[in-house]
Amino acid sequence: MVEMNALFQNRTSLVIRAIILIMFSIALMIADHRWNHLENLRKGLSNIIYPLRYTINIPAEFVQWIDESITSHNKLLEDNKRLKADHLLFEARLQKMDTLELENQRLRSLLGTPRKASERVLIAEIFSVEQDPYKRLININKDADDGAYIGQAIIDAYGIMGQIIHVNENSSTVMLISDSNHAIPIQINRTGLRGTVFGTGDSSKLELRFIPHNANIKEGDIVSSSGLGGRFPPNYPVGVINSIERPAGETFASIDITPSAKLDQSREVLMLWHNAPADTNSLESPGKK
Repeated sequence: MVEMNALFQNRTSLVIRAIILIMFSIALMIADHRWNHLENLRKGLSNIIYPLRYTINIPAEFVQWIDESITSHNKLLEDNKRLKADHLLFEARLQKMDTLELENQRLRSLLGTPRKASERVLIAEIFSVEQDPYKRLININKDADDGAYIGQAIIDAYGIMGQIIHVNENSSTVMLISDSNHAIPIQINRTGLRGTVFGTGDSSKLELRFIPHNANIKEGDIVSSSGLGGRFPPNYPVGVINSIERPAGETFASIDITPSAKLDQSREVLMLWHNAPADTNSLESPGKK
């Protein structure tokens, strides 16, 4: 019984203390709100608590700093990767533009090749080269539907390339003037001397044959097509005389010519219609010699 009375008294005492504290708190709040009497006390307590609050916030701020650093680093990596990809793309486009510019220059040069105003021409592209070591043959992307015919003259921006020897399906085969089986009638521009230039199998060298020792020729003379035979039009560059030898005891001089056309470099050529047959469909069938 005594214990119950003591417990009841303790609870009563606690309630009274709580009520007193609540009333005191209310009084402090009213006093602070109306007269700001506790402002200095609040400032003092804030100065005391600030270091503790700063110390407590350090781990959270450190974690936030790490997170921001990782995010920034990842963003920098992504931006760097994207910029590298953009740089590579722009470089590829720039190379393509350079290639297109060079191709445009080649085509302008090709179209500017001297020719008669009445001559019909067509640009063709070289798409393959025959691998036979004893032949100098190329294939162009034009066929009979484009008007190609056997014997048609082919030139590039610098001079005569050769002539069509086969008209195939979707393409035509051209024998270059450097082929060992090819010959073209020519004349020396300086003197008008006529002769025949033969291929040697070497794309960098042609031969002018059957010219006597006393012929009026010299190194550097320009050699052009004469138009004789009717296959090649006249006055197109064939080459330049590179060397002349007059062996003792031989009837004819040995004359080497450097071709004017870029036989191993040109990618686009011109097809010339010179003395073309009236009906190209009457020519031999594709692939037939």
